Amino acid sequence: MADNARAKRLADLIREVVAQKLQRGIKDPRLGTHVTITDTRVTGDLREATVFYTVYGDDETRAEAAAGLESAKGVLRSAVGAAAGVKFTPTLTFVADALPDTARTIEDLLDKARASDAKVREVSAGAAFAGDADPYKKPGEDDEDDSAR
Repeated sequence: MADNARAKRLADLIREVVAQKLQRGIKDPRLGTHVTITDTRVTGDLREATVFYTVYGDDETRAEAAAGLESAKGVLRSAVGAAAGVKFTPTLTFVADALPDTARTIEDLLDKARASDAKVREVSAGAAFAGDADPYKKPGEDDEDDSAR
């Protein structure tokens, strides 16, 4: 079992090698400049690596990029093995990163909250208090109430 620091260094190396190879070494038109490697995680035994990626475009472009990554998996693993110099080159698994979709959902929710806040601010602009502006009694007010009785 490898230590976490070694797994982290290997994960960083895999991320860099895969990104460079996708940018310069792979001539697959399905990949192009649409694919961005966002993160890489390696198991504790350094046998398997999960590479997270994002694709800018529609669903068809994402499906084509996933197919292109699957077909280039062997070439990318060979490049990782040459750069890493480890006894066993980890197998690569490509997973589409859900971070952009999650961020888009959060942005939509924040926009709804801003719209709701604006609506409340608009409604409350001309509103008046139901009672006094300051409903709390002051220390001097108790004496006035007692003397009136």
